Amino acid sequence: MLLRLLTASLIAALSVCGARANDSTAELATGGLVLVKNDAIEMRAEDLYISTAEIRVTYRFFNKTDRDVTVKVAFPLPEIKVESMDDNVSVPTEDPVNIFGFTTRVDGRPVRTSVEQRVTAHGVDRTQMLRDFGIPLAPHLASTNEALDRLPRRQWDALVKAGLAEIEEYDAGKGMEQHQAARWALNTTFYWEQTFPAHAETVIEHRYRPSVGATVQTSIGSSITETEDWLADYKRKYCMDAAFLAAINREPRAADNNFPPFSEERIDYILSTGANWSGPIGDFRLVVDKGKPDNLVSFCGEGVKKIDPTQFEMRKTDYTPTGDFSVLFLKRLRG
Repeated sequence: MLLRLLTASLIAALSVCGARANDSTAELATGGLVLVKNDAIEMRAEDLYISTAEIRVTYRFFNKTDRDVTVKVAFPLPEIKVESMDDNVSVPTEDPVNIFGFTTRVDGRPVRTSVEQRVTAHGVDRTQMLRDFGIPLAPHLASTNEALDRLPRRQWDALVKAGLAEIEEYDAGKGMEQHQAARWALNTTFYWEQTFPAHAETVIEHRYRPSVGATVQTSIGSSITETEDWLADYKRKYCMDAAFLAAINREPRAADNNFPPFSEERIDYILSTGANWSGPIGDFRLVVDKGKPDNLVSFCGEGVKKIDPTQFEMRKTDYTPTGDFSVLFLKRLRG
């Protein structure tokens, strides 16, 4: 089963802690292409562009053997899971299948991909059960909960017992009402068979919209939150340096508001998928785009250079990524 091979690459939503939870959405970590470990194919180059509007990646692969190699290449989307009515996860589109607007090209030509979607609840695959009931598989969409509500009441108990739904009771202005709400996890993977010709280079490009965690107004730089535990974790995760913090602290504050005039957006990216190929990445290039010149950005990296008013570049040679990459954007509040 394809998804068993890719379990390690499917990342759940990251929680936002403490006082920040009430006005925040949580980001889902996305990454690059995955295949079962293959010693014949090396990644000569990876060019990665990250912004809050789009992620673009171009790979140059080389088959170093004297025979054509055909393998299954996959792009796993993050697991989408709704555990309670208070969950607020950032999902960039309303498409129930291509949730991130994923597209791919090989040597400049569009590729038609297959899709596998699986639903689990309490560790049990419940995909067929939902299909039998005629319920869409995307747990985060309002249309899914509406479909659950339309089921006969005798079927509600079966879904609740299976861990697929929860009955919520609330007053929406017409007295107390009961509604079913999805409570399962959805795993979606795009995949295709790719042939890498012997002793030849193959260029694969993909792009998609990221899941962007957001907070209406950042609390970084506020005296109210400077001793809270989450701030120390933030500083480590996003490698906030003295210059970044000083830029925040220079901002004027309103008399009735101790917070700096920025909203906050966050992206997590799984760099370690690049370790599935033979050897290190020969030439790795990362560009982070903060959007507008007066926005601020912070992330962990070595030898980072500013290459234009909004873009920052990091290059590595013979690079073997081992972890994840996190970017914090502070976007100036306008008027």
